[in-house]
Amino acid sequence: MHTHSVNAVAFAQAGASVPALGTTHADFCYGSVPCTRELTEEEVSSEYEKNTGLVIAEYFKSTLTDENAVPAVLVKSHGPFCWGKDAKTAAYNAAVLEIVAEMALKTDRISGGASPISQYLLDKHYLRKHGKNAYYGQKATGDNKND
Repeated sequence: MHTHSVNAVAFAQAGASVPALGTTHADFCYGSVPCTRELTEEEVSSEYEKNTGLVIAEYFKSTLTDENAVPAVLVKSHGPFCWGKDAKTAAYNAAVLEIVAEMALKTDRISGGASPISQYLLDKHYLRKHGKNAYYGQKATGDNKND
């Protein structure tokens, strides 16, 4: 899913990743939401959409980042791209990305340069929700239309 949400686009335009500053972000994503390189003039003029996808894939391959643990990326000078197991999950991830991007911008403005969340707190929040032995959050029962 691709959006042009204001706060996430601000990070993309700056060529900056959305830093993992707190537990809300850690519940969503295992670390910062990265920003790719900008597409070259040749990539833009030839098969732009395909090349955008290739730049995203290039980032994940070159950094060995797990695309399941980081369900979003920013394409420099463009905007956010998010995914999930289905369209509903991708849309949810896009909405959460926009919220954590807004929170990061506000945190930076208040603090003048906040440090990323500690590794142990990132691990706790991400893994309790998404890890092999996840125990936190709502479980789908199949009985609820909102699962």
